[in-house]
Amino acid sequence: MRLVAVLVIVCLAPVLVACGDRKAPSSRIRLATTTSTESSGLLEWLLPPFEAREGIRVDAIAVGTGQALALGRRGDADVVLVHARSREDEFVAAGHGVDRRDVMWNDFVILGPTDDPAGVRGTADAAAALRRIAEARARFVSRGDDSGTHIRERDLWEAAGGRPAWKGYWETGQGMGASLTVADEKRGYVLSDRGSYLAFGRKVDLEVLVEGDPALRNPYGVIRVNPERHPHVNAEGARKLVDYLTSPEGQARIGAFRKNGKILFHPHTVD
Repeated sequence: MRLVAVLVIVCLAPVLVACGDRKAPSSRIRLATTTSTESSGLLEWLLPPFEAREGIRVDAIAVGTGQALALGRRGDADVVLVHARSREDEFVAAGHGVDRRDVMWNDFVILGPTDDPAGVRGTADAAAALRRIAEARARFVSRGDDSGTHIRERDLWEAAGGRPAWKGYWETGQGMGASLTVADEKRGYVLSDRGSYLAFGRKVDLEVLVEGDPALRNPYGVIRVNPERHPHVNAEGARKLVDYLTSPEGQARIGAFRKNGKILFHPHTVD
């Protein structure tokens, strides 16, 4: 009888392990998001209360907005948190995502060296500032990575009448932190979201030269990956995370996040 019991346990062990594996995904969520939410420290501040209460681990994949949406299209993420509204709307319209909600906002700024060789300091029109930088043949550093920041930069160049080609224009193909570093090294201009600059600013000698243009407003949205398109996604966990981010608790926590005493992201509920 003991031998039979041992054999039964041995035979059932792989089955039990397999069952455990099938349950494991429900305790994890894959969040495809932007580098700004991670590098600023926001996710480290925002997610722990949710994870502790729900018993769900959030695995953040920090990439550019274009890459984050691509992960969602492939079903390699359960939720996306990005900042390029036109791309977000296309993602939902194509059936890749459902239940898009506003989460928070900050703004973009044009940074540059203190001597401001293109003379854009205080310019109220961001597109006009870019045009002046190009006309001055000053150095300009672009992320060039199809991120939300790069998408906004392209929109601004379009509003400026198109981006001319000049040797001072550099594309890093990297995230915001690396692009800020390159702009600092080259004494050039760069478009950055304010949150990343505030989190990273003391490491570079760049100043905010252009700000306040409504075209620089930078809203973030969260979208659940469509479970009908990708049945394997953690739909229930994704719903809980989206509910938390847009709840009074989540919104208050976003608003309470500070770096050097300054707000990096404004909750959507505070406009």
